[in-house]
Amino acid sequence: MKSMEEMMQAAQKAAETIQSQMGEAQAKLDAIEVEGQAGGGLVTIRCTAKGRILGVSIDDSLMKPDEKQILEDLVTAAFNDARGKADRKANDEMQKIQSGMGLPPGFNLPGMG
Repeated sequence: MKSMEEMMQAAQKAAETIQSQMGEAQAKLDAIEVEGQAGGGLVTIRCTAKGRILGVSIDDSLMKPDEKQILEDLVTAAFNDARGKADRKANDEMQKIQSGMGLPPGFNLPGMG
């Protein structure tokens, strides 16, 4: 039978391993790119699966002062599309990582949800 101290050390080591793997997972999410679009591709926003915006592309045809509101709406829609794709990609990656750690699907580690 293990002593309480040995069990605490084992638990600490497991926690450090999980924390390290989750840090790697966050870095991996920040390296995965997704692209959101609106207006049939007239506005495109690239972001990471972690949600960091990498770039915005706006078709020249939208650069008219009288279409400012349309452009703003399309940028918003493209951002929301990119954000939704980023969230789905992040969830997929986290499920892969958690199953690799033997954690049940949907298990929410503190600070990771």
